[in-house]
Amino acid sequence: MTVDDYYKNGVVILDFGSQYTQLIARRVREQKVFSEILPSETSLENILDRKPAALILSGGPSSVYGDEVPGFNPSVLDTELPILGICYGLQLLAHHAGGSVESAGQGEYGFAKIEVDDSTGLFSEVSGSSQVWMSHMDRVTKLPDNWHILAHSSNGIIAAMANEDQSRVATQFHPEVAHTEGGETILRNFLFKIADCASTWTAGNFIQEKVELIRKQVGDGKVLAGVSGGVDSSVVAALLHKAIGDRSTAVLIDHGLMRKDEAKQCVKALSDGLGVNIYAYDESELFLSKLEGVTDPEKKRKIIGNQFIYSFDRIAGEMGEMSFLAQGTLYPDVIESGVSKGRTAHVIKSHHNVGGLPEDMEFELVEPLNELFKDEVRNVGRELELPESLIERHPFPGPGLGVRIIGEVTKERIQILQEADQIYMDILHEDNLYNEIWQAFSVLIPVQTVGVMGDQRTYENLLGIRAVTSTDGMTADWYRMPPETLTKISNRIVNSVRGINRVVYDITSKPPGTIEWE
Repeated sequence: MTVDDYYKNGVVILDFGSQYTQLIARRVREQKVFSEILPSETSLENILDRKPAALILSGGPSSVYGDEVPGFNPSVLDTELPILGICYGLQLLAHHAGGSVESAGQGEYGFAKIEVDDSTGLFSEVSGSSQVWMSHMDRVTKLPDNWHILAHSSNGIIAAMANEDQSRVATQFHPEVAHTEGGETILRNFLFKIADCASTWTAGNFIQEKVELIRKQVGDGKVLAGVSGGVDSSVVAALLHKAIGDRSTAVLIDHGLMRKDEAKQCVKALSDGLGVNIYAYDESELFLSKLEGVTDPEKKRKIIGNQFIYSFDRIAGEMGEMSFLAQGTLYPDVIESGVSKGRTAHVIKSHHNVGGLPEDMEFELVEPLNELFKDEVRNVGRELELPESLIERHPFPGPGLGVRIIGEVTKERIQILQEADQIYMDILHEDNLYNEIWQAFSVLIPVQTVGVMGDQRTYENLLGIRAVTSTDGMTADWYRMPPETLTKISNRIVNSVRGINRVVYDITSKPPGTIEWE
């Protein structure tokens, strides 16, 4: 498969500002169809250059008859490509084709019932009566000529419509949202019954295509990759090794604030397991000296971030001539920064994911994961045969344990927290709970409490433990840990870790709290 083949026969999603646009892309990719989100004002030429099999118009907060409608080129709707409009996308299609769109008064929000009027095409194999997820203020009050209703909601609003040959179809509800019954079937019908999309979006094909692109971009050059121990940077390092071998060098800066043995485990997995050219630099003494006496969390973050920059800058200089820098930017990062995908390299001049690089460092950037969501990165990692311990590792903050030790960071307090946190993680694995949790960790709190161990009074540290469920980290709910697991965690930590005599469990959701404590 060539690079050009890789992008053909997928879906271009034009974003009109919906909170669900990324979800549309994910749902399409779950069908192994390549999808790409572009701004609503993207030119027709730019869209056609990608050779998509179909277009999807997202929802959005605007009204098609309003004064502040999103930028859009109407000629996009006159192509021969099949189009699916969702919510605002339905109203845009109706408005463009000569139908009428009006305010629905209070609108429809949340669950609604629909009845299917035409069970062919888009609604093939969908139940005749379904529950769907609505979120709209406007509605179509007059169909365009030669269009017909596919489904209507219980209050008489047009829930779905199509032109004669169903090359233009639209839903007022959101099929991409899990609350919509039959939503996956509706999207699959559009992708494969109406549009002739190709199921080529697989981890294996992605790797093949990226290896080709990396070789083309890098040529005979050398690439430096910053590795943190997390899945994103580890996958980047493995992918580069597969593409250009020893001309890629991975660097892991151990600031002494990683989880117990994490630096060693990461190096071993990438070096011994996959043959990646990786070097670990122990900078822990330097970081600790900078943190001495510092208790303010923002100051700690700044010190750790700045020292990472200085360490990385010095080490990069020692590496000799390196023209390229690889980092684990993911697709949500690209979308949120307002940058659409291009096939040209960028030069670093300011802050990037490696930790924030000096302005006078100039590398050509290699971002092989910038089209992937987190779950897709994990699939690529499995295809590259990374160990599961790396692939499923919970998110970890850049400043590491520096923001999980409340108050001053010392070597003794780091060791106490590392030991306690390792026990916590071990028990989650023992009880098969680790993969049910988005993020779990321990916090060393600068409060001492009275306890009794044996016949002696103790006055030791308080440890907080936290576990949350989430899909994206933007919101999170505290994990309902089984009482027997909590008992095991508390007993084992208090009995095994010298310096801790009490364990508490954090049951705060986000919002109002944050996931991390600092």
